[in-house]
Amino acid sequence: MRIGTWTLPHPVCAAPMAGVTDRPYRRLCKALGAAYAVSEMAASNPRLWDSVKTSRRLNHEGEPGPIAVQIAGADPDMLAEAALFNIRKGAGIIDINMGCPVKKVCNVASGSALLRDEALVARILQRVVTACAPLGIPVTLKTRTGWDRDSRNAVRIARLAEDCGITALTLHGRTRCDLYTGHAEYDTIRDVRQAIRIPLIANGDIDSPEKARAVLDYTGADAIMVGRAAQGRPWIFREIAHYLAHGSHLPPPTYGELREHLLSHLEDHYTFYGEHTGVRTARKHIGWYLADLPGSDTLLPAIMAIDSTAQQSLTLQRWLDEQPADALAIPVAAGSH
Repeated sequence: MRIGTWTLPHPVCAAPMAGVTDRPYRRLCKALGAAYAVSEMAASNPRLWDSVKTSRRLNHEGEPGPIAVQIAGADPDMLAEAALFNIRKGAGIIDINMGCPVKKVCNVASGSALLRDEALVARILQRVVTACAPLGIPVTLKTRTGWDRDSRNAVRIARLAEDCGITALTLHGRTRCDLYTGHAEYDTIRDVRQAIRIPLIANGDIDSPEKARAVLDYTGADAIMVGRAAQGRPWIFREIAHYLAHGSHLPPPTYGELREHLLSHLEDHYTFYGEHTGVRTARKHIGWYLADLPGSDTLLPAIMAIDSTAQQSLTLQRWLDEQPADALAIPVAAGSH
């Protein structure tokens, strides 16, 4: 699959998630098999670019390409300016967010709220594509199937995107009003695939190699994007890529591999965020990694109470060192089936 001049080695991508897909997480996902990872959405408002939060989101040092930055907003000129700003910061692909369903985004008429104004969608896409074209930077779009189930317009938006010069489309198979409930609409993704020629990435509820294969076969999409299922399980990208290529399963990581990946992730995370923010923002990742592993139910409350990065890491090291390094790290829920 190609996005502009970029050729992806396989069709397994990491979805952008607010508060999750920071630089340390993206680097880890890419190291563990993600062919492509999109940043957290960056604000298009120039007044926010110097804030600590946005500065972190625009930091791509040491991250292997392609560097894909997602921008969010509702003003075409401001979004074009944001695209150029991020290109100067190292972005090789600009992704426009029209899929975020959270209220603080939709309340300012950006994210998936834009799906209610197709004329504005066209102006945004044309303006950003026009700004990026002279620099040879491809522009992609991530969107949903519509505002609600009575106003699905994914096919019209997809055709509009193709006409405006969007080079690839990611479609989350839910409406904005669905948030993350219910089941992804693969029928709609299939309808969009049949309506456009540009590459299509299917997103929503893909949580296993078998599900990835089934979604690709059913929808005809060119690639799949994994979001929540990779939280605490970044090796899912290599598992899916291997299954798609060979039809067989890789074994789950051993406790030794889990130790290596988790502690390396935390070291990168602490360096990126610093002591105060690092120890607090790491808690959710640790919870995801260890959720449902035998014996972690007593460890996690203690981890959540620690306010030192060194102590947090040391406590984890000691617990992981108690586990047999060669044993497979299989969650209790998965192992009971």
